[in-house]
Amino acid sequence: MFNKGKINTVRTFALGLVFGGIIVTYGSFLVESTWAMSLFMLLGLLMVLASTVVYFWIGFLSTQATYVTCPTCQKSTKMLGKLDECMYCKQKITLDAQLATDIEPTNKP
Repeated sequence: MFNKGKINTVRTFALGLVFGGIIVTYGSFLVESTWAMSLFMLLGLLMVLASTVVYFWIGFLSTQATYVTCPTCQKSTKMLGKLDECMYCKQKITLDAQLATDIEPTNKP
């Protein structure tokens, strides 16, 4: 459900970093010592900052992605690299003729 294509997979990872950072930061209030609280708060902040970097990185890659039409669902989707999945129906898509014979269609509506 969440992992459809390379772009959405990386975006899901970045979203997990955001939520993980917030949970770690709020979890720091459960710790009794001040140095451990500071450590957890710093770790949470670094996770949120890392997610920001990942979001900027995948946004930059997304602007350079190739638009292709999915042969199964006929929708326009972005493709990174030589092999990727359709963002809508998870059909494997390639622009490389040598890899095209190795891909089996998924007949999902």
